[in-house]
Amino acid sequence: MAELRHATAAAAATRASSSPSKRDAEAASASSPLVASPRVGGSKDGARSHQRWSLPSPVRSLLALEDPRSPSASTSYRILLAAIACFALAGLFSAPSVWSRLNEPYLCRKEGIRLHCPRVSERDSLWENPHAAATSWKPCAERRSDEISDLVLENETSGFIFIHAEGGLNQQRIAICNAVAIAKIMNATLILPVLKQDQIWKDQTKFEDIFDVDHFINYLKDDVRIVRDIPDWFTEKEELFTSIKRTVKNIPKYASAQFYIDNVLPRIKEKKIMSIKPFVDRLGYDNVPMEINRLRCRVNYHALKFLPDIEEMADRLATRMRNRTGNLNPYMALHLRFEKGMVGLSFCDFAGTREEKAMMATYRQKQWPRRYKNGSHLWPLALEKRKEGRCPLEPGEIGIILRAMGYTKETQIYVASGQVYGGNTRMAPLRNMFPNLVSKEDLASKEEMEPFKKHVTSLAALDFLVCLKSDVFVMTHGGNFAKLIIGYRRYMGRHRLKSIKPDKGLMSKFFGDPYMPWATFVEDVMITHQTRTGLPEPTFPHYDLWENPLTPCMCRA
Repeated sequence: MAELRHATAAAAATRASSSPSKRDAEAASASSPLVASPRVGGSKDGARSHQRWSLPSPVRSLLALEDPRSPSASTSYRILLAAIACFALAGLFSAPSVWSRLNEPYLCRKEGIRLHCPRVSERDSLWENPHAAATSWKPCAERRSDEISDLVLENETSGFIFIHAEGGLNQQRIAICNAVAIAKIMNATLILPVLKQDQIWKDQTKFEDIFDVDHFINYLKDDVRIVRDIPDWFTEKEELFTSIKRTVKNIPKYASAQFYIDNVLPRIKEKKIMSIKPFVDRLGYDNVPMEINRLRCRVNYHALKFLPDIEEMADRLATRMRNRTGNLNPYMALHLRFEKGMVGLSFCDFAGTREEKAMMATYRQKQWPRRYKNGSHLWPLALEKRKEGRCPLEPGEIGIILRAMGYTKETQIYVASGQVYGGNTRMAPLRNMFPNLVSKEDLASKEEMEPFKKHVTSLAALDFLVCLKSDVFVMTHGGNFAKLIIGYRRYMGRHRLKSIKPDKGLMSKFFGDPYMPWATFVEDVMITHQTRTGLPEPTFPHYDLWENPLTPCMCRA
């Protein structure tokens, strides 16, 4: 108790010896967390030195650390209050913008049929692939000057073959390349193929209406013997494709070279002239000699040349695409596969009204009754197909993907497509995101287009060439058109310019996730499509020669 009384008395004496102002300052410094603690350091006499960090005068005044009535504090106090008022005013004006940012949609905001997507900055790599990767391969299917021809004499050929090239322009193109290849395999003479009128295209174009016949025959003169018409000595012309005696049928898809030698060649030798029907995808890729695949590339990329007037018109359209704004700009070609027939045949489910879905169900039942059955199995089947990436992308969906890749609203887009299912309503979201979206009819006058309207195939040829010349080519679904364009750009060295093949299966997952933020979506799109830009790829068995002609038709640069 004595020690306790002694300590209390000592503390009271210390407080009594201190001045009131000093006691207040010490109490304030001890209680304030904004003033630094004393820094203790040793000295000769063992005394402790104290160092404090002082706050600015207006802040000290605001926190009652300094008397605001002092002259120095009064001016600073007013300055601080003015600064706070400015910050508050700026915050008031920016509050709506901040609120909208916080409530920004995960992908795109929809207003009726319009979609508004956040802007993504444009990068230098949008319009071309890396130069080093793009220049590592070169085309080498052309016949070399020192290459010796192995063409036999006319009277030593095994006979004549005749085919109908069916389907649209691109199916016909593939059929012609295959016809030259099997003529070479069987050492036969090829009669110039006939472009068969298709039930869908309803076109009566002849070979000479679309392709340069003289160039075709002369370019291949050292590979295959080709004649313009059925020989005069053959008097049974009407029987071709009608008489079973003159037609080879039931050739399996992707047949091997040996199949033709074993099953077709004996009949040609016997009859001297035979037709082959049907003739779509009737020759494989990995079960034929390498030189045959190389010959098919030679036909596709060098021998099959469009007529000069088609080439010239396509050049004008491409030039106008690059100069639409008065400045030289790159342009994108978009192959939009969303015609009614494609939508129906896909058996996928798409957004639309009840009436629209009912009409599509009736259309499918009429066109494909066996596949439609009673329609009960179609919904789970449609979901599975979308997950697997087997459904064509809608116009609005491809628009969102392109915006995520970084293509801006100012991007010039050439659309190659048939009649889009749903018309302007279905196209509105894409057109809203990319208003500079045009077709060949928008670029050319009626007078310029009139000569090409005689043949549907001629119009398809214009689309083919404008897409081929584009800086970026984008496909929305599979098909021969897209495969041939991508393969052509790869082969002719245009693989430095991008050919984008969207990952539709991955996109279906993104579109089905309502909680995915836009930034995450953009990042995933970028990563996923780094390797889907049209660079040549090593081939593997059953890979489509028309889409990737690397192994048989290209060489290391």
